[in-house]
Amino acid sequence: MATALRLSLPTADLSALRDRVRRTAEHRPGVYRMLDPMGRVLYVGKAKRVKARVLSYFRAVYPEDKAARILHATATIAWDYVPSEFAAHLTELRQITRYRPPFNHHMNRARRTLFIKVSGGLAPKIGTGGATGREDQRWYGPFVSPGRLQEAIRSLNDLLGLRDCAPAMPIVFAGQIDLFAPQLRAACMRHEFGFCTGPCAGFVTEAEYLRRADTGMAFLEGRTIQPIDRVVDEMQRASEAAEFERAAKWRERFEQLEWLLSATSRARAAIEGLTFVYRDPGTFGDDRAYLVRNGIVRASYPWPGTPIEKEAFRGVVAEELGRPSPVPGPLPSQHLDEILLLMAWFRRHPEAFRRTSTLESWLT
Repeated sequence: MATALRLSLPTADLSALRDRVRRTAEHRPGVYRMLDPMGRVLYVGKAKRVKARVLSYFRAVYPEDKAARILHATATIAWDYVPSEFAAHLTELRQITRYRPPFNHHMNRARRTLFIKVSGGLAPKIGTGGATGREDQRWYGPFVSPGRLQEAIRSLNDLLGLRDCAPAMPIVFAGQIDLFAPQLRAACMRHEFGFCTGPCAGFVTEAEYLRRADTGMAFLEGRTIQPIDRVVDEMQRASEAAEFERAAKWRERFEQLEWLLSATSRARAAIEGLTFVYRDPGTFGDDRAYLVRNGIVRASYPWPGTPIEKEAFRGVVAEELGRPSPVPGPLPSQHLDEILLLMAWFRRHPEAFRRTSTLESWLT
């Protein structure tokens, strides 16, 4: 009981900490950080009004409220003011990425957002899930229809014979099996049903499996419709043979892949559409210019008002346009959260599009 009592005591003098916030914090947009006695960042938060938001932590009930638990572990609070709510969102995200605070959960990512992810390793697999930013995976999306997405990916895997087993499943390609070892069996029934090439039991060569995986990625990137071609051929053969039940099943797969092709195309177009200069109005008139390309903020400066400032910013835009255009393909894993943030901001604030201009317009 004594140990529990000691653990429940706050790290800092909360009365003194609250008084410092009351005396020095302002009602301005900003980002605040909760730090432990060693100076490590425990939590990063954003606020339209820093003073009001931080003071709300002192009204939370311990231990029921997360805010109170964060405050009890906090030795001091630091904050930075930013020009606007948008700047607060962006700064919070980048500080979370930098400090990886233990009380921040999954980068505040929208829970319903899904991605198609292609694993690395000897035998890549195509699946779905939330983003984690791992460098050894390819990411496509985002998507907001979990059921349809999972059905379409299942059909794509079945057509290409790609595995959907656990990442830790041992992989043994044809030609790698000891001749004197007992014959391996596939770990699941998908191979027996003809839906998996069996890379766990030596039923496919490494080159053939990787060719199939490459076809799947090319389909997701809009570079081939080969899986749909096969579905159409099988559907026509079943119809000509008057096997209408089988034709109906192939028709269902055709609709799933057609939806997947359209959904991946829409996702790419949505991200490519987030390419512009965005004038973000500051709360106190300190507007900023954000150079956004494919959903990533490439540069940020005070809004150029004088001829010299405009010329300088024109040079920044010209330098960005001089870089190679991003090629269609997987999303940059290190920027997934920023892309989601930009998409969510302009979806919630459609009027913000009226304050955007094309990159090319700055060069004229």
